[in-house]
Amino acid sequence: MGQENVVHISEQNWDAEVIKSSVPVLVDFWAEWCGPCRMIAPILDEIAAETTGKLKVAKVNVDENHKLAGQFGIRSIPTLLVFKDGKVQEQMVGALSKAALKSKLSSYLA
Repeated sequence: MGQENVVHISEQNWDAEVIKSSVPVLVDFWAEWCGPCRMIAPILDEIAAETTGKLKVAKVNVDENHKLAGQFGIRSIPTLLVFKDGKVQEQMVGALSKAALKSKLSSYLA
């Protein structure tokens, strides 16, 4: 499994990929140096592959996108935000297990 199902987000493609998305978007705010971020990356890749067409999985590197991180008050990473219809629906902080993450996302996959 690779990251072919994960969209890398910057300020330039934020609106098109997240705000205007026709499906809910799980946005992972992360950084290269963050151990827990690296731990959940394969889990996010799996979820992206399993939910194609129902959920978009996106990643925002906070070191490269300070403005986006600041806009959403990201204080610790990983922070996962769920967007639906352009608005934040849920926030999860820290590395979650795949089961916990799927449980939190289940209501958005209906």
